[in-house]
Amino acid sequence: MTARSICRTTARNSARSRMAAVGAIAVAGALLLTGCGDQTNSGKADGGKENSAPLFDKLPKKIQDKGVINVGTDAQYAPMEFEEGGKIVGIDPDLAAALGKELGVEFKFTSGTFDGLISSLNSGRQDIVMSAMSDTKKRQQGLDDKGKKVGSGVDFVDYFTSGVSLLVKKGNPEGIKTMDDLCGKKVAVQRGTIYEDTFKAQSKKCEKDGKKALDIGAFENDAEAQTRVKSGGAVADLNDSPVSQHIAKTAGGGKDFEVTGGITDAGPFGIAVTKENKQLRDALKSALDAIIKNGEYDKVLAKWQVEDSAVKKATINAGK
Repeated sequence: MTARSICRTTARNSARSRMAAVGAIAVAGALLLTGCGDQTNSGKADGGKENSAPLFDKLPKKIQDKGVINVGTDAQYAPMEFEEGGKIVGIDPDLAAALGKELGVEFKFTSGTFDGLISSLNSGRQDIVMSAMSDTKKRQQGLDDKGKKVGSGVDFVDYFTSGVSLLVKKGNPEGIKTMDDLCGKKVAVQRGTIYEDTFKAQSKKCEKDGKKALDIGAFENDAEAQTRVKSGGAVADLNDSPVSQHIAKTAGGGKDFEVTGGITDAGPFGIAVTKENKQLRDALKSALDAIIKNGEYDKVLAKWQVEDSAVKKATINAGK
């Protein structure tokens, strides 16, 4: 007989005699400890199921109750995140799965355009953004590339370090070796990224040096920017170094692109959280420190051959 049916049976029998009532009180007292008492969801998720994950209690109650952290991403950025077999896979989803084990919840990824991810976070459609997003002061403060206030800003839990590299057509027909070689040339980049900002800054430098500005084509996703470079419609794309290296190795069997100019401007990627959601931010930081300590973090980076991008500990808002 279940605890719930025992509770009902005991209640009926207690009305029959004083002796039975005394017995019922004793039974009820015991059952209070086993399921007939307070049915709150403390330490539980998924409709009351016990959750023994070590960091579950650090999560906001709203996240505990639904058992899911909704993640905004742009799944067109291999190897960080991309679609394969109808699923979003890559470095970020693998790290999220490891974080989920510590927190006792599922990280559910939904793909969207990169320049709309922070808006989806601020609107409440997503709980976090995890999309190879560079932690910058402008994003922390809610500023656009011109310094205009466009939002309340976000906090970042920094989990990965990456520099940037130029991606050019195989054989490097234009002989691009440095950013200065781009003056007066057509370049392609994903819209809303820090790499678009980098090209704009380089364009101003070219003009200051008495050279022609860059002709910048900004596209909704990086795949379009790559297409322009491959077709000869642009001389270079700019990406995170692990992404540029992955593209050079895999696109067209390694025959479409190559990386040039070395790695520059190393900085952190961060998991973005709204300024108001500090409890979730701090829970994510604790989970990241936990997987760094237990070795799961290193396993993910080794799987994707990006060990050089590892951080030694989680930080908050360390970007410049």
